[in-house]
Amino acid sequence: MANILVVDDEMGIRELLSEILGDEGHVVQLAENAQQARQARQDARPDLVLLDIWMPDTDGVTLLKEWQRDGLLTMPVIMMSGHATIDTAVEATRIGALNFLEKPIALQKLLKAVQQGLTRTAEAPRPAIPVLRVIGSDISSAAVASAATVSNTAPVNYETRQFSTAQAISASPANQFASLSFDLPLREARDAFERIYFEYHLNRESGSMTRVAEKTGLERTHLYRKLKQLGVESVKYAKRGE
Repeated sequence: MANILVVDDEMGIRELLSEILGDEGHVVQLAENAQQARQARQDARPDLVLLDIWMPDTDGVTLLKEWQRDGLLTMPVIMMSGHATIDTAVEATRIGALNFLEKPIALQKLLKAVQQGLTRTAEAPRPAIPVLRVIGSDISSAAVASAATVSNTAPVNYETRQFSTAQAISASPANQFASLSFDLPLREARDAFERIYFEYHLNRESGSMTRVAEKTGLERTHLYRKLKQLGVESVKYAKRGE
């Protein structure tokens, strides 16, 4: 498990990255601008940072330069942008960024880049740094519209939530299939079937979105959208300690 800081001014991207990385077992901190990123870097000393380039107050490249200048670039930084030029990516790499991901970010590219960054961290332990000052979520801008609150408390890891015994029936989908009415319009019947189908797999895989995506043959970003559309809350199926 690693401590990962996600810095992006788009709420949807922060929320989605938090869910994906949290599902992988990481502790995720969120910052929507450079000011909050400085605070998070000061307080938690993350193992890895995902840093957006275009932000309203201070852009990501400028913040990267600041950390490099002040001796604070002691963790791998992966830059993210949907509009950056090749020159910008090259500059960020020259300053010290480990990698560059173009939005919309493919799930496998994200996980691979994060794993590479964390492997590099493990191989090169960071030196101690002085304490400075204290100050005060389909991966694309249209993928998710729910907000994520930035705080000093890491978001809850979905896989440590208590399993709800009320959901045990989903382990026996035949009981629910029997209750389906063939008098329903096709769309409603299909949605009801899909809801039971995904609830069954979520319960069987203890809420792990990675394993459910593999079992159902869906990209995880597509799976998140489908569950949201059906009103299925994946967090209810996560078992404590798994």
